[in-house]
Amino acid sequence: MNCTYRFRLNPTPEQRERLAWTLDTCRQVRNHFLHRMNQLEDSSYTPEQNRLPKLKEWWIDLKSVHSKVLQMVVRRLYKDRSNLSKKAKKGYNVGKLKWKGVGDYFSFTYNQTGFELKKTSGRDRLHLSKIGDVPVVAHRDLPDDATVTGVVVKREATGRWYASLQLDTDTEAPPKPDEPERCVGIDVGILKYTHDTDGTAVGSLDLSDEQERLKHEQRVLSRKEHGSNNYREQQRKVARRHADIKRKRRDFLHKLSTWYAESYDLVAVEKLDTKGLLELPSNSHSRASAAWATFRKLMKWKCKREGTHFAEVRPEGTTKECARCGVETDKPLWIREHSCPACGFEADRDENAAWNVLQRGLDKLGMGCAESTPPETAVPTDTSFQQVSANRVVERGSPTLNERVSAK
Repeated sequence: MNCTYRFRLNPTPEQRERLAWTLDTCRQVRNHFLHRMNQLEDSSYTPEQNRLPKLKEWWIDLKSVHSKVLQMVVRRLYKDRSNLSKKAKKGYNVGKLKWKGVGDYFSFTYNQTGFELKKTSGRDRLHLSKIGDVPVVAHRDLPDDATVTGVVVKREATGRWYASLQLDTDTEAPPKPDEPERCVGIDVGILKYTHDTDGTAVGSLDLSDEQERLKHEQRVLSRKEHGSNNYREQQRKVARRHADIKRKRRDFLHKLSTWYAESYDLVAVEKLDTKGLLELPSNSHSRASAAWATFRKLMKWKCKREGTHFAEVRPEGTTKECARCGVETDKPLWIREHSCPACGFEADRDENAAWNVLQRGLDKLGMGCAESTPPETAVPTDTSFQQVSANRVVERGSPTLNERVSAK
């Protein structure tokens, strides 16, 4: 299996300057080959990459950058062009690749060679060719059977440097069960982030304090002279507030998705059109902050890792449709209870949607109920649920969900 471990780098002032110089040189190389791409009618990756040794004869600075790093710059450029071509074939208006200005290029890649994670005098260091041994915060050990195949070095908007180690392990994912016993359908929302068919509702992450700190730093930034040293310093403070929010949100999503993937044999979630939801006239900030697409992406990868069936289903009608008899009933957003006028089934609005998500997931994977089985057997009569605070997921990890803690 392939995975990525992300570690923070603590370079010395000299190494920091060297990293920044390497990053800017890669940006210039990328612009050089972009210019050639625009001038030539039929350019491809391999012939352009083969020009790098000759390019070093008159561009002397390139000799101070590892050869694999330069090759990956060219490969990345042509991969970007390929991705644009694929989108254009699907009917998207993609435009052209743009010139990268100073500060618009953020990472470079070592592939196969030029790097080594090692311990020197009891301290973890990442050796990067042409840069040196950079101190690294290796907050967790690599798997014993892991082979590091590449390293992506990135400078965040905060000015901090990170290294993402691309790992290849011999461990295979466990086989998925032919007849899953523990199945769950998940309905996502804003007030309750997830509500599943087992009656567990996880509240959304409270980032109000972090949002207030971000707004304060943004107000301070608006009073600075644009382009001044104080303005750039305040920009980094704003970036740090954004990074705090992003880190806490991803930590919450990682723990929640891990718990679901490890606890069940089959997980079904809605495939929401997040881009379309953000274009709606109200509450777009809360929808963006929920990061439903990120949650679904993490869930998909972790289900693959744990050998769990994963199903993405269409979300249309999951709230309106009765999970017991299938009759659709219009419900405004402020009505939080489902009461079917046809069969009398009553449940929480989100739990009813979760049951519909699960049934659609079973149907998609070909594991639905037999035709002779009445649909009433799919939904229990007891529809009570218990709320779990999102803070418990963040502070102690997702296994606390097993406690089924009731909301106070």
